[in-house]
Amino acid sequence: MTSTKGARVFAAILLFQATALFSPVLASAQTAASAALTGLVSSQEEGPMEGVLVSAKKSGSTIRVTVASDRQGRYSFPRNRLEPGEYSLGIRAVGYEIDPAKVEVTAQKAATADLKLRKTQDLAAQLTNTEWLMSMPANDLKNSNAVLECTRCHTLERIVRSKHTADEFIQVIQRMSGYCTCSLPGASQPAVRDAEAGGQNPERFRRPAEFLSSVNLSKASKWEYPLKTLPRPTGRATRVIITEYDLPRKMSQPHDAIFGSDGMAWYAEYGDPINGMFFGKLNPKTGQATEYSIPVMKPGMPLHGQEISEDPDGNMWAAMVFQAGIAKFDKKTQKVQSYPLPKELAGEDSQLSMLDAAHANVDGKLWVKDQRIRTGAPVLQFEIATGKYTPSKPLPERIGVYGISSDTQNNVYLMSIGDNHIGKVDAKTLESKLYRTPTPDSGPRRGHADSQDRLWFAEYRGNKVGMFDPRTEKIQEWAMPTAWTNPYDAVLDKNGELWTAGMNSDRVVRLDPKTGAVTEYMLPQTTNVRRVFVDNSTTPVTFWVGNNQRASLVKVEPLD
Repeated sequence: MTSTKGARVFAAILLFQATALFSPVLASAQTAASAALTGLVSSQEEGPMEGVLVSAKKSGSTIRVTVASDRQGRYSFPRNRLEPGEYSLGIRAVGYEIDPAKVEVTAQKAATADLKLRKTQDLAAQLTNTEWLMSMPANDLKNSNAVLECTRCHTLERIVRSKHTADEFIQVIQRMSGYCTCSLPGASQPAVRDAEAGGQNPERFRRPAEFLSSVNLSKASKWEYPLKTLPRPTGRATRVIITEYDLPRKMSQPHDAIFGSDGMAWYAEYGDPINGMFFGKLNPKTGQATEYSIPVMKPGMPLHGQEISEDPDGNMWAAMVFQAGIAKFDKKTQKVQSYPLPKELAGEDSQLSMLDAAHANVDGKLWVKDQRIRTGAPVLQFEIATGKYTPSKPLPERIGVYGISSDTQNNVYLMSIGDNHIGKVDAKTLESKLYRTPTPDSGPRRGHADSQDRLWFAEYRGNKVGMFDPRTEKIQEWAMPTAWTNPYDAVLDKNGELWTAGMNSDRVVRLDPKTGAVTEYMLPQTTNVRRVFVDNSTTPVTFWVGNNQRASLVKVEPLD
């Protein structure tokens, strides 16, 4: 073959490949050939529908796989995601529903199931917390802060469907404020409070009580304000596969979930008063979950775990909150060991809620945060070899630290949800410095330092994400595209894109800080997102979260 002829053949191959990529007919044929299940989603009102989430769950399985319909209304499940068997199908498209549907998937050829959607008769049952907040009238910041506290334990639908008067809501709020934040309906645990908090006047709840009674059904048989909805995904936001893994216990709360270096998804049990505290490990290939019990250190105190972190040796660490200590799962021995706070540092209501072991190889230490520490220190250093806790020096001004994250030198960043501060503690001197966000009362909640030691963090009340650059000591902010997203955590991936999500919108946000371009991936079910995690070992990257109110782990795989 001459070089000229070879060049023509090569050009023809390139032309064919390009045609296959950009020709709807050929692309559709290729998709059908490689699909396990495909079909058309449509409705009488819209015809073919883009951005409808279609979910498939095999009978007897704990794994649920979801894809989204494209611009032509077509959906397709790749063959390697659905093994042969009978599957139940479901959809998520606000304002629409379908009758229960089943389909048989075989190994020989693609199954087909066209889905005809109809208008729902109960739109309120489909609204996210964000959509309720958008719909509520006169929802100023003070009102919204009170309402946002409710979503830690349940959805806003429970409130707006109630018929409580303002006086009744005062009693409800007072009772709810006596529960630990790790509580769920049917699985509550009493909170631990300072002694002086017990006798506070219930009338302090008057304002939020009056607001809540104005937006529920206490005065009318239906809501006297229009119910607002968010648009369905389009374009890039539909090119995604989402996998949900049910956990063994229905009351499990995987508040913090991460993907480990061992190829397993790990989580720390947030609060199960019946079964206790656990390290949980899930195999994403099989969906099998294994749990390792953590001994109770303070009987009678809430069983409440929170942040989980992997150290450079592959061991898992978890903060045990009211148990006033931390726990380690040793990769080699497969055993759990606990490390309680010493008496001189522990208070009756100590709350070790956050820790970070990511850079423990630098100096053999990890960072721990006690929300009620008596020394005035914002964080503690924990020396792994000796089990010794050392308090950092007090902050230059009093703030309430929530999230922490270490940098490559094992210095630690602090985030203060109660105001608008982030801080940094030097690992060697234990001295700290504070910085204010440009947005007042932004509520920095949690975040993560990147390989350049910049801190990327979520501004919960500001509805923004921020980045602190230690070289310039400046903070840059980016607003969320959707109101009331209330981002909880933020992390930068290997490609320089930022990922975040929150408890309210059921949307994962992917932001390019250089261009400001944003993609929002809608999740298949109500998803109470807390800690977020990105697995950079895949291409594209993979996003993981725990669904804190539905006992499941969620994997989001963008296709580009």
